Amino acid sequence: MLRRLHSEQPETFAFTDANMAWAEAQISKYPEGRQASAVIPLLWRAQEQEGWLTRPAIETVADMLGMAYIRALEVASFYFMFQLQPVGSVAHFQVCGTTSCMICGAEDLMGVCQEKIAAKPHTLSADGKFSWEEVECLGSCANAPMVQIGKDYYEDLTADRFGEIIDELAAGKVPVPGPQNGRFASEPLSGLTSLKEFDSGHTKYNASAQLAVDIGDTIKRIDGTEVPLLTPWRKDAANDAGKPSASPEAQDVVQDAEKPAPVAKARDGGDAARIKPSAGLPGQQELAARKGDWKYQAGSAAKPEAAAARQETVTSDEQTGQKPEFLDAARGGRADDLKLIKGVGPKLEGVLNGIGVYHFDQIAAWSADEVAWVDDNLIGFKGRVSRDDWVAQARKLAAGEETEFAARAKKDGIYDT
Repeated sequence: MLRRLHSEQPETFAFTDANMAWAEAQISKYPEGRQASAVIPLLWRAQEQEGWLTRPAIETVADMLGMAYIRALEVASFYFMFQLQPVGSVAHFQVCGTTSCMICGAEDLMGVCQEKIAAKPHTLSADGKFSWEEVECLGSCANAPMVQIGKDYYEDLTADRFGEIIDELAAGKVPVPGPQNGRFASEPLSGLTSLKEFDSGHTKYNASAQLAVDIGDTIKRIDGTEVPLLTPWRKDAANDAGKPSASPEAQDVVQDAEKPAPVAKARDGGDAARIKPSAGLPGQQELAARKGDWKYQAGSAAKPEAAAARQETVTSDEQTGQKPEFLDAARGGRADDLKLIKGVGPKLEGVLNGIGVYHFDQIAAWSADEVAWVDDNLIGFKGRVSRDDWVAQARKLAAGEETEFAARAKKDGIYDT
């Protein structure tokens, strides 16, 4: 199966605030140096946000995880869960065409797609609502033929029933997923031959289908507002998600967050300063703080109490280069928009502000030794300064000029300046 990037691409991509909080939470699950393990969930979230996976989205995720672009592209192009071209606004149909489904009528299902959606796969329907493709085995061979629509399996299909499902979706309905021929799961159609005491009566449908029915709309893409556990260790997680209250699971985590913060141990055996979960730390840094990771000592840039802790924000036993001079607060109370520097996203801007970097001219003045120090000590972003040549960019921006990246970012209205 040939998978390549779509010929037409948007200029830029940026996660919404809610999705950025979610992404940071995913990254925080992995130890230092293993952040690339979060590439699949982050790519998936980017696709949920936009509908399909664009090149700028792939590169943004790669930047967040410190990966080479080609590595993230390898993942995106390998799994057909990732759509590399625009898909229908209502639903994208993935028709299994492997052996079991093929001999049970998958070609008839593809014929329905050609008739009702588009003659060729990866082509939008005339109204832009639907698209379709043939995929390899989806693992539901006992219920062949089947189609994945959104996040659910629709199994034991006939051409007629599949056509009805498409019509229902076009009318704004969400058909019940799972077997479409009356089966509960994958038991014999003629009835059970063993384990006859088996009772599925606790729910009307099997677990997967019942969950879809309970949710109510599994075709709709995730936008970040329906999940109360965006940053569950924060007391305001439910408010961030637009929910009146957090789920029981979230409340358990929040209660845990209210416990006295741990006293982190520095590598020399001494105690680092106590870290408060309520200090306003963003995403990954706050979770690390709860775990007692003294490397994420920085607090919110707007909080004066964070200044005393900044000296421990980015430190290591073996110092490389020379540590730059940092500020306690932005001059005049207004920081420069560091996201106009290529390679600096919202998360990294927060880290920089947290250690006392607020202005272009600060970065522009860094010597080679100071660049080496920052490159070696920015936890989770090692080598980023040199890789994207921040100093050269910052010199232009500090002088009132615009870099190509900054001009494009302002044009697209992604950043507040």
